Amino acid sequence: MSTQLPPIQRRVMAAFGYMLVLCLVPLYLNKDDSFVAFHARQGAVLWIWSVLSFFSLYLPIAGVYFASTSTFLVLAGCGYGLLSVLLNKCWEIPFISRIATRL
Repeated sequence: MSTQLPPIQRRVMAAFGYMLVLCLVPLYLNKDDSFVAFHARQGAVLWIWSVLSFFSLYLPIAGVYFASTSTFLVLAGCGYGLLSVLLNKCWEIPFISRIATRL
């Protein structure tokens, strides 16, 4: 049974998708809502990328540069996604959306 969320709750749940580990909340609770699921999947890919980039810090020399570049790109992607939610759009984040559609 699918219940439609009110517009404000829908946006809040979609915004949770871009708050890194909180992306699991809308993925679990609102997977029936296409708008929320779209943003939660993209947020999940960004979160996984941020976790993997943390482990790159153990690589000598290049690890620090990769981690700092990845952190910047993840934060930029989260900002882009949050702007998309605020404008009630489903903008695809380049490269991230291809992976997110497979989740």
